[in-house]
Amino acid sequence: MSRLFALDEDHEELRAVVRKVAAEQVAPHAADVDETGSFPEESLEALTASGLHAIGIPEAYGGQGGDLLASAVVAEEIARVCTTTQQVSGGNELFAWPLLLAGSEELKRAYLPRIASGEWLGAFALSEPEAGSDVAAMTTRAQRTDDGWEVKGTKRWITNAGRADVYVLFAVTDPEAGPRGISAFVVEATDPGLGVGAPERKMGLKGSPTAELVLDRVLLPHDRLVGEEGTGLRTALATLDRTRAIVAAQAVGIAQGALDTAVAYAKERRQFGRAISEFQGIQFLLADMDTRVRAARLLAYAASEEAEHAGPDMGAAGAVAKCFASDAAMAVTTDAVQVLGGAGYTRDFPVERMMRDAKITQIYEGTNQIQRIVIARALLGH
Repeated sequence: MSRLFALDEDHEELRAVVRKVAAEQVAPHAADVDETGSFPEESLEALTASGLHAIGIPEAYGGQGGDLLASAVVAEEIARVCTTTQQVSGGNELFAWPLLLAGSEELKRAYLPRIASGEWLGAFALSEPEAGSDVAAMTTRAQRTDDGWEVKGTKRWITNAGRADVYVLFAVTDPEAGPRGISAFVVEATDPGLGVGAPERKMGLKGSPTAELVLDRVLLPHDRLVGEEGTGLRTALATLDRTRAIVAAQAVGIAQGALDTAVAYAKERRQFGRAISEFQGIQFLLADMDTRVRAARLLAYAASEEAEHAGPDMGAAGAVAKCFASDAAMAVTTDAVQVLGGAGYTRDFPVERMMRDAKITQIYEGTNQIQRIVIARALLGH
């Protein structure tokens, strides 16, 4: 692989470290995690021991202080061998960003060091059964009490549900205010009244727990409010403007892993007396795959840089990167299965797992249809 655009010496060194950890301590568990649907304990422990499980948390709170490009590099390299592990660890930064953007200093110091040390695992609870793409339609309700807040409702499709120690959760505090009536809260897994539903039976990311959260009159103290009342949706969208670049990098990693497998197989597999890599049809297929991967990587890095500096094009850049990279991952993994032929359709090779994992990148953190709306609005000035 040629030197990659936008990576300075520090980011190149980080890539080398992550690639080594991924190859030696994550990849060996990937197939079993997918086969059994088991939580990636060993892989997450390896990332935590290497300080790669939440690299974006600032040094002031015990983290590595990596920028968004560093987070993208880590996401790409881990997803290249095991998307499940990257998704589980990615929940940490999804939890951290709302606190970094809007949380009080007391909240940051109470929770971010625990995430940075690996003591706690974080999660982000935004979606609901009837509020996926239409986030503002959420019905989970937080009402004021003398001592704080009482929260009731259901959240759905929550990554790390049941394994996370702490959640940033969004609820309606003023039903009359529409989108401006949504607030963000920190909810701990041990808070009485918080229940977890049965795990979703997913196509991919099988070792990444996804389930409903049911809040039955969960009582929270006043200081669990993240930011000011009514700013929750703004905080959620600002978080996603940053993490969509990381989803794009995740998709790039999946695609690169599939391309690597396809190239290696094409060099070894022989038909009609020669390696199938010598046939122009296969060469063109691989060339198109590589083109998509390279383009997606550049968009992911550019979006990371734009978001790092909170640039005016941040929302559109993240949407473009996430949309293109996830579509590319789906196309590249499908073509990788084709290159491997019948072997690609079996679990003996990782490309069928990568194809299943790639699909969700087109859906979560905003479907690609929603991303296209974001892009169009930016273009048209809406």
